[in-house]
Amino acid sequence: MFTKGFAVVALLVSGAAAASAPDAWKDYNQRLVKACVAASGLKGATPVGGPIQYDDRVPVTALVLAGRYPQTHMKNRPGRELCVWDRKAEKAYVSEADQLLPK
Repeated sequence: MFTKGFAVVALLVSGAAAASAPDAWKDYNQRLVKACVAASGLKGATPVGGPIQYDDRVPVTALVLAGRYPQTHMKNRPGRELCVWDRKAEKAYVSEADQLLPK
């Protein structure tokens, strides 16, 4: 009897964990995008493609952003930035990545 009850509880718990995993990833991706866009110097910055997850030895996630340069001398030219999200500190760092644009 105890074994059956334990098995049912284990199944319920594992089902709840599996169900919350997509929600957790969705929340994580929203925080990532929000932080990267806020750190960006581009006007109308939006993600290009999906996040690139590194393993825990390098606890960062990378995301490419596209937008337009807001500076007058840049004349609204399109630009790209690479955002690196530090998962432990939950902080975004961006760097110009125009070399990712086709010539």
